[in-house]
Amino acid sequence: MPNLYVLVGVPGSGKSTWALSQEWALSCAYINTDKFVEAYARTTGKTYSEVFEFIMPRAVQMMTHEVIAAREQGQDMIWDQTSTTMHSRAKKLVMLPDYRKIAVVFATPDAAELSRRLNSRPGKTIPDHVVNDMIENFEQPTLTEGFDQIWMVS
Repeated sequence: MPNLYVLVGVPGSGKSTWALSQEWALSCAYINTDKFVEAYARTTGKTYSEVFEFIMPRAVQMMTHEVIAAREQGQDMIWDQTSTTMHSRAKKLVMLPDYRKIAVVFATPDAAELSRRLNSRPGKTIPDHVVNDMIENFEQPTLTEGFDQIWMVS
C-alpha cells in the first residue's frame, strides 16, 4: 500500500524545508501548487505574489493531474500545502482511498521566528490576516478523520 504524507502547518512552519531535506522522500511524488505559481512567475518576470490570484486556479488543476498520475502509478506522495483544517484535509484524503495516510504536523513558530521566516521569501508575501486566520482556525489532525499515523515535527 502506498503512503500519503499530508504536511500540516501554517506558512513558514517548515513544511517545504522538511520535505525537501528528507532523503527517503526523493522517490515520492512531491505535490504542491507553489512550484506551478513560482514557475509561472519566473516566465512572466513577476513575483509569486503578483501572479498568485491569476494562476492559482490553473495551479490547482495541474497539481490535481499530478495526484492522479501518481495515484495511477501507486507512487508514494508528499502533499505540501497548509492543510490546517479538517475540511481541507478531507478533500485530499478522499482522492486517495487506497493509501496509508500519514499527517506530518508542524508546530507554529513563535511570532518573531514566524515573521523572520515569512519575510525571508522575497516576492512571496502572505498577508498577516491570512496567516493569523490559519493560526486561529488550526485544527489538529486526528486518526478519526482518516489518518493512519500522525507525526509531530517541532
